[in-house]
Amino acid sequence: MATTNKKVLRMNFNTAMGGVMSLTLPDPKEAVTAVEIEGVMDQIIAGDIFLTATGALTSKRDAKIINTVTDDLYDQPAV
Repeated sequence: MATTNKKVLRMNFNTAMGGVMSLTLPDPKEAVTAVEIEGVMDQIIAGDIFLTATGALTSKRDAKIINTVTDDLYDQPAV
C-alpha cells in the first residue's frame, strides 16, 4: 500500500461560441508563476492552433494547479 501525489496544471479557455476548452499539463515546474502561465495562455490564444466544437479560443477563463493525493488502501494478493 502506498500514497501517490500527482500535480497538474489545468488551463481553461473561452471559445467563440461560448464554450470552454481545458488544456491539462502534468508535472508543472515548482516555481511557476501566475504571470508565466498567463503569458503561455496568451501565446496559445494568439497562435490560433486549437479549433474546438464551439470554435476557436478567444480568451483566458482560469488556470489552476491541482494536487491529488491518492492513498492505496488495498492491494490484491499475489496468486
